[in-house]
Amino acid sequence: MKMSQALLLVVALSAFGRVLIHASFDPSLVVDTAKIILDNYCSPEKLAGMEAAIEAARNNTSILNAPDGESMAEVLSAGVQATIRDPRLKVSYEPNHVPAPPRKLPPLPPEQLVSVLQASIKLDILEGNVGYLRIDHILGEDVAEKVGPQLLELVWNKVLPTSALVFDLRHTTSGDVTGIAYIVSYFSKAEPLIHIDSVYDRPSNTTTELFTLPTLLGERYGPDKPLVVLTGGSTRGVAEDVAYCLQKLKRATVVGERTAGGSLKVDKIRVGDTAFYVTVPTARSINPVTGSTWEVTGVTPDVEVTEEDALAAALKVVDLRSRVPAVVEGAAALVADNYAFEEVGADVAEKLRERLANGEYGSVLSVESLEAKLSEDLKKLSGDKGLKTTSNTPPLPPMNYSLETYIQLIKVSFHTDVLENNVGYLRFDMFGDFEEVKPIAQIIVEHVWNKVVHTDALIIDLRNNLGGPTTAIAGFCSYFFDADKQLVLDKLYDRSSGATTELQTLAELTGARYGSKKSLVVLTSSATAGAAEEFVHILKKRGRAMVVGETTAGASHPARTFPVGHTGVFLSIPTVRSDTTAGPAWERVGVTPHIPVAAAVALETAKGILSKHMGGRK
Repeated sequence: MKMSQALLLVVALSAFGRVLIHASFDPSLVVDTAKIILDNYCSPEKLAGMEAAIEAARNNTSILNAPDGESMAEVLSAGVQATIRDPRLKVSYEPNHVPAPPRKLPPLPPEQLVSVLQASIKLDILEGNVGYLRIDHILGEDVAEKVGPQLLELVWNKVLPTSALVFDLRHTTSGDVTGIAYIVSYFSKAEPLIHIDSVYDRPSNTTTELFTLPTLLGERYGPDKPLVVLTGGSTRGVAEDVAYCLQKLKRATVVGERTAGGSLKVDKIRVGDTAFYVTVPTARSINPVTGSTWEVTGVTPDVEVTEEDALAAALKVVDLRSRVPAVVEGAAALVADNYAFEEVGADVAEKLRERLANGEYGSVLSVESLEAKLSEDLKKLSGDKGLKTTSNTPPLPPMNYSLETYIQLIKVSFHTDVLENNVGYLRFDMFGDFEEVKPIAQIIVEHVWNKVVHTDALIIDLRNNLGGPTTAIAGFCSYFFDADKQLVLDKLYDRSSGATTELQTLAELTGARYGSKKSLVVLTSSATAGAAEEFVHILKKRGRAMVVGETTAGASHPARTFPVGHTGVFLSIPTVRSDTTAGPAWERVGVTPHIPVAAAVALETAKGILSKHMGGRK
């Protein structure tokens, strides 16, 4: 804060006094107010220039005028907040103020003290062995030492056997800072110790780092069982710190409303012998995980619902979490048993189980987020875009179109042209299933194939081909080889059945062959996927075509859908792979072109190559 900004308070007061002159206040009021802030405000880095402002105000001999003490306090508050911009800082005029004593539990015998504490603690065991624990005051270290054994027996030992816990802080408005580490520790491992908070105290100019505790009275709830923290608009102070720590450590899911946005410690300090008081935050919390704080802004829930609906929403989260291990374990087993690449499948399964054990699935909030997380992990661990979660959508039945409709669909699905030098051009963006294509093969030949079959060279554009079934691959490849001998185009291994199938050229085709002698160029891009990659792979491996463009997507053969037990989750698992005995195939890595160029210029590049190859004929 610059000096001119710091003096804004003095200027505002002077202007106010010239208009309303009913009461007089000594300039030392401004000085003392500023001095309290300077000595106690929790973020001293925001107070640059304050000392100079105090000195300037001390040398101001004018009398400050205001209609009454309340108005004077409002002006002081406005000036303070305009310069420091912290809504917690305020000045009040309270001639009848009686300082409230710090909240302390009465000096009672342990038995009676426990009875008092039980009044602010509610414990219940809900359906499904889910614990419910509500506390309205966070106990500190001193009280825990006095009544810890009794609370263990009456409360905590009943919580420990539960399968999950709902920790209700919706009504927790007070607490002791020393209780933060205790609570977080009961939901963490004993080792290693975790740095959970740093508390800076301005009056003493000290920073206290809070760590989880290596030893505790009683057993820990542990780091693995589901924990949901309920919050509301009344959750304040130390309770906010507890919720924030557990949330950012990814140990708990916070459900409910955004918390009050209070402070770890706020003091009301009297200004000299006057009836004016300065409310000032004297300590601040900085979370080591985020480098930020919950103060002022509050804790944002992971699942934001009204305070009244928080418990029901929490129980839904707990129910989902109880099903997560079965989903992940089931997915791991399916991948290990069915994924086309055995070694990769076993590795993926092992790493999925490791992630489950490490609590990486502890943050899922819905079936949708679980499926998204699982799908992301499967693709990342395998490098296969086809290994993922999917919906169980049944295939559409074959459509019984009229002949005219089929012709129109074919014209839309295929694009043909004859370029210079009698070079044919054929583009289509999806492969069809053999059984579906077979009845309309003659229509395709008449309206598509016959337009390019008699050209001297052919460009097949697969830059936008996303794949589809591979059942028609052998037939389509056959058009570019001669009929005098049958060729093995590829061998496909199906992991689920253990069978290997040979893709062979067909002896009989609908329409004329293009043959094996005329030039053939295939255009590819990074979007070229699946069945299109298998087609390109075969032609490149057999030396039948020149490939121009970008490396293909590196997808997979069409996947099968597997239910993950009875969880309602389904996996898409590629079970078929190309034979790799003759070298690497295309799955997961793509097909590398002979002439690598950007997809956008692949067609022009192919035209240029064919023009030179064909002797520049016009």
